[in-house]
Amino acid sequence: MLKAVLTLACALLGSTMAAEAAPDPVTPDVPATFKPEQREGYFFVGGRYATIAGKDIAVGQMFVQYHAPPKVTQPWPIVMVHGTAQTGVNFLGTPDGRPGWVDRFIERGFAVYVVDQVGRGRSGDNPDAYGPYSRLTTGDLESIFTGQEMFNLFPQAKLHTQWPGGPGLKGNQAFDQFYLSQVPYIANALKSEELVDTALITLLEKIGPAVLLTHSQAGVFGWAVSDQRPELVKAHVAVEPNGPTFFDIRFKGGDAWYERVGEARARPYGITRVPLRFEPPVTAPEDLTVVQADKPLKADQIRCWLQAEPARQLPNLAKVPAVIVTGEASFRATMDDCTAAFLTQALAKPDRLALAEHGIRGNGHMMMLEANNRDVADAIIGWVEGRTQ
Repeated sequence: MLKAVLTLACALLGSTMAAEAAPDPVTPDVPATFKPEQREGYFFVGGRYATIAGKDIAVGQMFVQYHAPPKVTQPWPIVMVHGTAQTGVNFLGTPDGRPGWVDRFIERGFAVYVVDQVGRGRSGDNPDAYGPYSRLTTGDLESIFTGQEMFNLFPQAKLHTQWPGGPGLKGNQAFDQFYLSQVPYIANALKSEELVDTALITLLEKIGPAVLLTHSQAGVFGWAVSDQRPELVKAHVAVEPNGPTFFDIRFKGGDAWYERVGEARARPYGITRVPLRFEPPVTAPEDLTVVQADKPLKADQIRCWLQAEPARQLPNLAKVPAVIVTGEASFRATMDDCTAAFLTQALAKPDRLALAEHGIRGNGHMMMLEANNRDVADAIIGWVEGRTQ
C-alpha cells in the first residue's frame, strides 16, 4: 500500500462554465531528500475548484505517485508519462506479474514519479468538464500493439516475439490483464495536450528538474514541456512518440500498406497540436510549409512529411537532450525516423535508440510490459546516464 501524503488538489480548465475560481487547494511538500520512511507516496498537482454544470467540483488535477530507493544515487529523478487509454499502471508491473520499469529504475538508483494523465484514471474523469471520451477496443490493441504478427498490417509486424505467452490476443492471460487496465480517455487530443502540459510543468516546478520518460501519445507532452520550460527538463526519453509528423496514417496491410487519414494536419506543428517556439516565429500552423519525401528514409518505412527548406528551427528543443526509442516489431518502426528527421531538420537533433541495433529484438509498442522489459529499461538507463551525468 502506498502511504498517503495527500491533500486534495485540483485544476481549472478555464471553461466559460466555471464560476469564479477558488484559491488553489493546499498540496503536500514533496521530499527533496527521500528518507527510508518516506520512499513512496502520492499527491496531486495542479488544479482549482470550479462550478461545472451547476456542480462545485475539482478539475484539471493530475495524480502523481513517487518511489525512491533507500539511497538515491542518480542526479535527476525520472517522470514517467503513459500513452492513450493507459494509466501509470503500465510502469508499475507487467500483466503477467513481473516487475515493471519503476522497479528497475529504482534498482539503478533513480527516484521515480509516475502520473495518470489529467482526466483519466486516478486523476479522475469528467465528461462535463473535459468533453466526450473514447475507448480502445480489443481489436485496436491486438492488431498493432500486442498481437500484430497475426495481422501483418505493416512490414515489421511479423518480427514480434516478446508479448508474454504470445500472441497478444483475447484469451492470452497477459493480454486479458492488459485490456482490463484500459480506461476511457478524452477524445479531444488538443484539450489533452493543453491540460497535461500544464500539469507536467506544475509537477516539475514542484520537484525540480527531471528526466521526462514519455510513451506513445505522451510524446507530444514531452516535446511541448521541453519547448516551454527547457530548464526543467534535463532530458526527454521519447519511447515511440506520437506520430508520424503532421498527419495520421492508417495501416492496411498488403503492398500499399498505409494511407494518410484525411487532409487536415493531425499535429499542426509537426510533433504537437499546441504551438511550439519556432525561429523564425510561427503565428499560425499554415506558416509551416509541409512536403512529403519522394522515398522512405529506410526500407519498410513511410515517406516522411517534413518542413520545406529552409526549415524553421526549434531552439528550445535543441537545448534538451532527447532520444527516440523504437522497438523492432512495432508499428512505430515505420515512422519514428520521420520524427527524428523533423527534429534534426529543426536543429534539435535527437539521439536514436533502435533496440534491434543493440541486440534487443522482437519488441512491439508496449515494450515496458513485454518479456524483455528489463533489457529495454537498461538500454534506456544507459542512455540517460550517458547524457545527464
